Order: sequence, then C-alpha cells, then structure tokens
Amino acid sequence: MTERPTRVRADYEAVVVGSGFAGIAMAIALKRQGIHDFVVLEKGEDLGGTWRDNTYPGCACDVPSHLYSYSFELKADWSRAYASAPEILDYARHCCTKYGIDPHLRFGSRLDVARYEADSGLWRLTVRTPTGIVQARCRTLVMAVGALHEPARPQIAGLDDFGGRVIHTAAWDHSVALQGKRIGVIGTGASAIQVVPQVAPAAEQLTVFQRTPPWVLPKEDPEYSPAAQRRFARWPWLARLKRAAIYWTNEARVVGFASHPKAMKVAERMARRHLRGQVADPGLRERLTPDYTIGCKRILVSSDYYPALQRDNVQLETTGIEHVENGAVITTDGRRHELDVLVLATGFEVIGTYQHLEVVGRDGRNLGHEWAKAPEAYLGTAVEGFPNLFTLVGPNSGLGHTSMLIMIEAQTELVLRAMAERDRRGARAVEVEPAAQEAFNQEVLQRSASAVWLTGCRSWYLDDSGVNRALWPWSTVAYRRRTARFRPGHYRFDA
Repeated sequence: MTERPTRVRADYEAVVVGSGFAGIAMAIALKRQGIHDFVVLEKGEDLGGTWRDNTYPGCACDVPSHLYSYSFELKADWSRAYASAPEILDYARHCCTKYGIDPHLRFGSRLDVARYEADSGLWRLTVRTPTGIVQARCRTLVMAVGALHEPARPQIAGLDDFGGRVIHTAAWDHSVALQGKRIGVIGTGASAIQVVPQVAPAAEQLTVFQRTPPWVLPKEDPEYSPAAQRRFARWPWLARLKRAAIYWTNEARVVGFASHPKAMKVAERMARRHLRGQVADPGLRERLTPDYTIGCKRILVSSDYYPALQRDNVQLETTGIEHVENGAVITTDGRRHELDVLVLATGFEVIGTYQHLEVVGRDGRNLGHEWAKAPEAYLGTAVEGFPNLFTLVGPNSGLGHTSMLIMIEAQTELVLRAMAERDRRGARAVEVEPAAQEAFNQEVLQRSASAVWLTGCRSWYLDDSGVNRALWPWSTVAYRRRTARFRPGHYRFDA
C-alpha cells in the first residue's frame, strides 16, 4: 500500500491577494463559510484597489451606484446616480468593517513569489512587508489583483524626454498645480472624458490628442435627495427594485454586445443624437464621430465632455503623435504643441499585474509567462497546472455592459464550492482538468466570433492576435447559472 505524504501544516487556510472589490468579496465569503484562518495581502497602504489608486479629478464610476454594490450590502444613501471614487472607496471601507475583514488585512504587503509545492499541496509565499521578507504557506491562494491596476504607458518616442510633468490618470500627482498651465491629454477613453472637463477650466490651454473617438452616451446623473435616501433606508425593497430595474436594463443590452451587433443600432442612434445635441459645429462633430460599431470599444457616458471640448482654451488634435521632446508634443504633420504638463489617460495593462508576480505552479509553470502569450482559464477562476489557486476577474470574465460585482460574487461562491469539494474528499489539491479548460476556451472563441468586439476595431478587449481574452460573451444570468453548481468532473483531486 502506498503511503500518503506527510501533511505539512499551512500557516493559513487561505491567502487572498488584493483588497479591491474582488478581494473584499472573497474575504467576506470566506467568513460567511466559517473560514477565519486567512489574510488579505495588499501592497498599498489602504484598501480599495482601483478606487484607491485612481484619484484624478472627476473620477467616478460609469455603472449606476445602486448596481455597483454588493447584492448583500445595499447602500441606501448613495449621493447620486453615478458615485464618485471617494464615495465608492468609503463604501468599500464600510463593508470591510461591517463584515469583520479589517483584522485580516495586511497593508504594505507585496507578494513577490508564490510557488506550489506538489508534495504538500500548499502554496509557499514570499511576501515583502514593512518589516522585511516573510515566508508563509497556505492551502488556497486566491488572486484578486484585478485587471484595471497596472497603468499602461504609451509607446511614444521621446516620452521620457518631455522635461515637464508627466502624470498618468491612474497615479495622479496632486502636487502638480494646473492653474494657468498648458496641458496635453493623450487618450480619449473612460478616464479622459472624466478628467478633461475638470482640468479645462484651470488650463491656459488644453490640447486633447485623440487617436480614435469614443461613442458617448448622455450621463443621467441626478443627485439623490435626502427624502429619496430616507425612502431607500426605510423600505429596502425599494432599493432592491431600483437595483433590479438597472440590472435588467443593462442585461438586455447583451444581445447586441454578444451575438447580434446590428441590435446596437439603437444605442448608436442615441449616441449620434447626443453628439448632435451638444456639438453644433459640423467639422468638430465629424472628428468626434467614430467609424466603428458602437460597443466594439467601451461605450462611455458623459454629459460634460463634448461641452468641454468646445471651450475657447481647448483644442482637439486628431493628427497622430510623431514623438515627444522637451516641452512639446510633435504631431506627424510637423507641428509643435508646446506644453507644461502631459496627462496620460491611456488605461491599464489588463494582464500586466501577473507579469510583475512570480506565480509558479505544477512542474515550474509560470502563470505570468503563460498569460503573456495567451491568458486562459476556466470560467475565469481556475487555471490548469495551478492547483489550489483561483483567480477572480480572470480571463474572459470581464463585462462590457454591466457591473463586474455581479461576476465577482458568483466567482467567490464557485471558489468556496471548489474548496468544499476538495475538503469533502480529503484531497490535498483541486485543479481544473486541461480538457475542461480547453473546451471552455474553444466555446468562448466560437461565441466571440459573433460579438460586437470583433467587428473591426482594436481595443484592450482583444490580444495582439485579435482574440477576445477579456470579456464574457454571454449574459451575467448565464454566468451565474454555470457557476451555481460545482462540476467535480471538470476538476482533478490529488489525494
């Protein structure tokens, strides 16, 4: 009879990496399951993830407040329809305190290396803390590091030679005075359309460098009155009704996004009407009109971006950037745009976080290296070759039409079911079967072929080969249905 290896004691039952909304949700789920032997590693000095890091002027959520919250912790007193970053961060702190997560948080703790030990079924972690390097072992490792985390720096010749101040929207430097400065903004995505209206009044001259115009829908963003907040607090069912109305309105859009791009014509007509209503000049309107199907790139919401572009001190520059030199951006037509401050509103490296971590699974396989080539997982949560490791907001679990918190909650429950089945069997490890992961990714590939994201534009949704690696190409209803029941046959269990 073959003897089982001697069990090595883990320091923790689970370690969660990241304290954004995904990490907080996982921590709350563990507590609810009766698992208290865990820590949440956070390299920053506060929780909140992207809402901690993004502090640029005007930063807010583009998902309505009542839907951008956990289903089990509704907030009655949202100040407005679309919450600002500080208000969302306060909500995250509230959730941590209410559900007893604060004692589990380890700030200033950066995971440097995570290495799977096949003999014990444990993950050995090397963590850089304020007091030095710490080694620890855990049974379950949950990567909740998020996709909107590592700033993407554009590959523009001479950018390091600018000489003035260069600020990325994901790492805003509040010490830089903008009053009376000549400011350039590179990018016209989700952060740019929020920051441009805020910095334009302070600038002597603001130049917005646009490569591709976005589709923009009007932002209906009324404040909630104290009376409305009291009603939501007194009758929680009203808040749930509000949330449900927003959810199903957004969910209906998935038909156009995922399978019938022609259905996006309705949204396109709304966006064109919004543009016509706010921009009278036909020449400017033409330069602000996209030439791709709406939804192929992220749809933006704003009611003050177009007016900001029409200020006397604002210029929209659609000629490409040739290079940057000391104090100026040079466009491809040879013109020199002299600037004091350059703002990079150029988004994030979606898989970049894993390339900065050394996560080594079975047989020395490195997750960052593999995902740099082709990020793949099973249901966005499990990766073959990496036993007892789970990812939240992993490949092909992002959304383009509604709140990510819906997916996150479903993923945390799936992780708990996998852990429970492993423990029920007395197994050392649980790992998705290669065949199950391969079949799932083939299914995603086939489904994505009819999605709006593959109608001809380039976006961060697609990898360098034009393959959708980021988004879930079905409804959130479909995802919740597929994750509601754990399928043991899709996993292997090491005794």
